[in-house]
Formats: sequence, structure tokens, C-alpha cells
Amino acid sequence: MRGKLGSVAVLSAVALLAAACGSSSPSSSPSSSTSSSASTAAAFKGCMVTDTGGINDKSFNQSSWEGMQAAAATDPSKIKVTYLASTTSADYATNISTFLQQKCGIIVTVGFLMADATEAAAKANPSQKFAIVDCSYASDCLTGAKETNIDQLVFNTVQDGFLGGYLAAGYSKTHVVATYGGENFGTVTIYMDGFYDGVQYYNSQHHTSVKVLGWNESKQKGSFIGNFTDESAGQSLTNTFISDGADVIFPVAGGVGLGTAKAVQTADSSGKHITMEWVDTDGCVSAATYCPYMITSVTKGITEAVKTAVLAAADNTFKGGTYIGTLANGGAVLSPYHDFASKIPAALQSELVTIKSEIESGKIVPKTKSPV
Repeated sequence: MRGKLGSVAVLSAVALLAAACGSSSPSSSPSSSTSSSASTAAAFKGCMVTDTGGINDKSFNQSSWEGMQAAAATDPSKIKVTYLASTTSADYATNISTFLQQKCGIIVTVGFLMADATEAAAKANPSQKFAIVDCSYASDCLTGAKETNIDQLVFNTVQDGFLGGYLAAGYSKTHVVATYGGENFGTVTIYMDGFYDGVQYYNSQHHTSVKVLGWNESKQKGSFIGNFTDESAGQSLTNTFISDGADVIFPVAGGVGLGTAKAVQTADSSGKHITMEWVDTDGCVSAATYCPYMITSVTKGITEAVKTAVLAAADNTFKGGTYIGTLANGGAVLSPYHDFASKIPAALQSELVTIKSEIESGKIVPKTKSPV
């Protein structure tokens, strides 16, 4: 989850997922910044600039690259894809410039922290097609005149965050759950808003008092690490939550969440029944080692959204504008329960199906301070 400050949102902080994986995983791609699959002879070249988390971040970069690869897999003779990795924010504009010189058919930038560099390049190069993940004009992530050559891929993750909170409250044995963010961005807090309100809805439906540590939706106050890479900080904060009684933890923090997974694994091995929910992607796929501790993942359909954007550019049907992933269109969903399918009470699973339908119909409207 990355982005540019402001009242940014989605899912989420917003896309994706019905998180469909690409045809090959980032871990199998070359470690160099440019994929060997790129070819100057290709009829269409899709180019992607990563954020600083790395191509194997088990989050935005990885999901976006899988979307690029999935697009290429539809017609390998026609579409080739490549990426450049950013190690610092100073690399954003440089990498975009490099791709402009390479005459890419579309340049996909990953994360709302890349908004300024993307918007500046789009304005200066109006015939170049761009797509940006988790950033839109509506959320004030993009702030200038609306450039029609930017496809904005965002996700209303307050919806599936709400389901995640309801599930956490219903599964908790201690009646204490927790969430925290990587940084205090709208695309992060939209998840936390949904999670918090999902817990409150569970309390109202079941006359319980499950407590949420790490976030207060009405006050917009909570716990943040300050980045998306410091696993040790995530592990430390999670241990604090566990000490305070939380038995379901939801990190909205990219790679920092691996620290939570380590803390949960350690607690479980010591006899404590602690679980977690992953974010953005299906953690049982992207962080499979820790699947035994994940009751679900609150996801964005980034892979499918990026694939669609690339194919639109390749097919000359690109129109720019805004794609919003929701529960209804599969762009913001809970992942399967995997190892917990038989552990989560059938009644709770049934309630979640009903609530999902009611969100889709508009009967339930999860609250958030972050516009998509």
C-alpha cells in the first residue's frame, strides 16, 4: 500500500482483488530491473515502474507485475512486458523518463506516492498512455487538471474491510482484535475504517463488545509504523497487541505485515491461539508460509485491473478515466478461508454472505473518511 498523502482512498486505499494471479510469479522473473521478456521487436510493449517495496513485496508491486505478465500471456507474440524497480522516490521520474524514451505502449506506475511523477509525465506527453495503481483525481491523489491519458485504478476496500472486521470479531475468542497501518494514507485508513466498522456492526448484531486496538474510525487515530518495509517494527507492534489481548490482527502495511505473521507464528507455537488477516493479496498465495495463521485476506483486484489496462492499451480501446474495484465487480473481496474453512463457524460464514449481498445492494454502506 503506498501513495501520496491527502484524503486518498480507494481499498482501498483502493483495487483489487478478486486477486487472480498472473501467469508467472514475480519471484520467477529476473532480478534485474528489466524483464528479459521485453523485446524491442514487440508490436506492443507494456512497461511498469515499481514503488520502493520491490517486485517481490507480496503486495502492490508483485500483484501489478502479475497483471502485466497476465496481459502478456494472452498473446506472447504481440505483447511484451518489462519493469524498472525504484529503490527511492527519486527514481520515479527517472524510470518514467527511461520508459518514455523506449516508446512504451503503456506505462503503469504502482502506488499513489508516484502521483506527482506520473501526472507530470502525462501532462508533458499527452499521447503517452499511463495507468496508476491506487490513485485517482477523486481522492485528491492526482491534483492537477485531469489528464485524460491516465487510467486510474482504485479500490473501494472499505467494503471488504468491513467484512474482514465482522469476521475478526466473530472469530475472536478474547473479544479483542487489532489493526494498524504502514503509513497514515487514505488508501491505508480506508481498510482500517472498514475493519473497525465491521467490528462495530458485529457488536450491534450480536450484543457483544469486541474491542479494536490500533484504530478508531470516528477519531481517525491509530497505530502506524511509518513505512511499508520494517518487518521488525511490525513484529514488535503485533507482540504488543497480543500482550493486550488481541487474538486477530490485521496489518495494512505491505511487507511490514510479514513481521505480524512472524509474531503470530511465534505466539501460536507457544500455545496461544492467535490468527491474522492479510491485506491486498491472498496471503495464502503471496505469503504461503504463513497461511496456517491467516483466517482470510482483505484484497484488491490489482492483478486483473492492471491486466485490463494493459490489454486496453494494446487493443487501442484505452480511454483513461477511473476504474473502481468493489465487492460487486470483484475488485475488492475477501479471499477464501483456506485452512480455516472448517474452523470458522458455518453460521458466521452465512452471515458474511448475507452482509456481502447487502453491501452490494446498498442496504449496508460502510463508512470511511477516505474518498476513492
